[in-house]
Amino acid sequence: MRIPLKQYGTLLADYLRPQRGRVVGLAIALLATVISQILNPQLLGIFIDTATTGGSFQTLVSLAIGFMGVAILIQLFSVITTYLSETIAWTATNALRLDLIDHCLQLDLSHHKSRTSGEWVERVDGDVTALSRFFSQLIIHVLGNGILLVGILVMLWWEDWRAGLSLTLFSAISLSLLMRVQRLAIAPWTRYRQASADFFGFVAEHIAGREDLRANGAMGYVIRRFYRILQGWLPIYHQARFTSTLLWAGSVGLFTIGNAIALALVTYLWTRQAITIGTAYLIFHYTNLLSQPIERIREELEQLQQVEASIHRIRELFQLQSHLANDGSCSLPAGPLAVTFEHVWFSYEGVGPRAWGIGNREQGMGNREPGTGAAGAVAVEKAQDLATTFRIPQAKFYIQSPATVRLAAPTNSAASSAHAAAHSPHYTLQDLTLHLPAGHVLGILGHTGSGKTTIARLLLRFYDVQHGEIDIGERAIAQVPLAELRQQIGLVTQDVQLFQATIRDNLTFFDPAVGDDKILQTLALLGLSSWLAALPAGLDTVLNADSVGLSAGQAQLLAFARVFLKNPGLVILDEASSRLDPVTEALVEQAIDTLLEQRTGIIIAHRLQSVRRADQILILDQGQVVEYGDRRVLMQDPDSRLAHLLNLGSARF
Repeated sequence: MRIPLKQYGTLLADYLRPQRGRVVGLAIALLATVISQILNPQLLGIFIDTATTGGSFQTLVSLAIGFMGVAILIQLFSVITTYLSETIAWTATNALRLDLIDHCLQLDLSHHKSRTSGEWVERVDGDVTALSRFFSQLIIHVLGNGILLVGILVMLWWEDWRAGLSLTLFSAISLSLLMRVQRLAIAPWTRYRQASADFFGFVAEHIAGREDLRANGAMGYVIRRFYRILQGWLPIYHQARFTSTLLWAGSVGLFTIGNAIALALVTYLWTRQAITIGTAYLIFHYTNLLSQPIERIREELEQLQQVEASIHRIRELFQLQSHLANDGSCSLPAGPLAVTFEHVWFSYEGVGPRAWGIGNREQGMGNREPGTGAAGAVAVEKAQDLATTFRIPQAKFYIQSPATVRLAAPTNSAASSAHAAAHSPHYTLQDLTLHLPAGHVLGILGHTGSGKTTIARLLLRFYDVQHGEIDIGERAIAQVPLAELRQQIGLVTQDVQLFQATIRDNLTFFDPAVGDDKILQTLALLGLSSWLAALPAGLDTVLNADSVGLSAGQAQLLAFARVFLKNPGLVILDEASSRLDPVTEALVEQAIDTLLEQRTGIIIAHRLQSVRRADQILILDQGQVVEYGDRRVLMQDPDSRLAHLLNLGSARF
């Protein structure tokens, strides 16, 4: 049988090495306990022989006192052993939890989207909790009782070689049989741990959505799903427990055989006058004592079935690697950051554009050319050639300063639709090209699922593109360290995540370097001073779970305060004011105006009013650019999509 102590020795060494002192102390206490357990029966054997041969009363009293003293020492060493082993176990498993959490936080978003939050909790905490027994109980019961088993056999050989030989063979056969049975239980316990992770993932997901479930009458469905999961979980548990029962039944039967062997052997030796009555007692006592280490080892083998499954899952989690390289060394400049997308293709399914034969061909959007005059004319000519090549009639071109030529294809163009249909429907963004100068604001419009939020995720490098390039601050985004990149980008969404912590910690993300004066100044700017003054402990007020006591508007304003305190060079607002009442929205709009001063901004919205402050407008449809250009130029062009929406008086896209 493969015992995890050997198979995963590196894992043990990594987390036990920092506790060398405790491990040495545990080894000494463990060895003292084993020696005491082996020697104490010798005192009892001598006591019996002394009593039967008429020895002195003083000798018997001394032997009795010595026996009781050793018994007390055994209990004392057992307490020390248990204390040290549990301390080692919790210290090691807590360090392992921290490493797992740190590793999981380094994974890209695709890993987190593929598993429920409950499953992550079970993988990071549940499996590690099971592993705590691996560090503590393994040392106490497997290693300690292994030494005890060897010591008992040595004493049996010392008393009589026939007893030593017989019971050594018995112990070897017993352990071999138990280990063979133990192998059958590894797979059932692995399935059990996975079923447990699935169950807790289901529970966490539906607890988070309890209000929607109740409001829409879906509780019956949840109960049925709950019942079905438990119904499927129970047979897996029964199968795992059945294999453990086989171990228990096997050990009980083996111990009965061992006692029978000892009685037969003692009877044979006694009738031949080869041993004294004290020695007979010692052989039988040591045989009974053999059941203790074998039974303990058997119990731990049962636990190791579960532990081995947990170790396998932990190693599997450590082997997950982020798809995002984080070896960049370029720093971003201070202040507003320019943003450039060059022929960007992206799919959440990870299908590269080359698989569809796209290669590096320039499509749809034309090129960005520097300079004016002749350079601008060349750019227009090049864009016209592209429009002809891809058969996009009535194409429009907008020239910005510096000369930037943009192509916008009418949505009613049959050729454009045919061209889009030729590409994979799995692409969330298709050949996106844009340039947002530093300090400018880009407004992105489009229906749900058009790829607006994906642009924000790519800028934060939650994902990497399959094809094309993204530059930020005139640097390739992949060359910027992730920590610095995300520090220089502020993101506000309509779903605000607040933590069960103080107001201060929620605003600073637990950064003690941010002073209270700066926090209070920011809250005053957002009109939250009166709200803060009404709180019982001010900035030290602890928010309840799920931000109970905060309105949606107040939570949204706190999210804006976070960005103010972060002071990024690029601000992304993803439907940040879509859930607010008109009064709070007006307050937020004022905050946005202040926030975007001396910063580059990207405003993702459904409503046209939300992008009125934008310098550029980008309209997306199913991942493709419908229209892109200067907002003022587009508004003045009666044939542009933006002007058409404004003329219709559309409040929402």
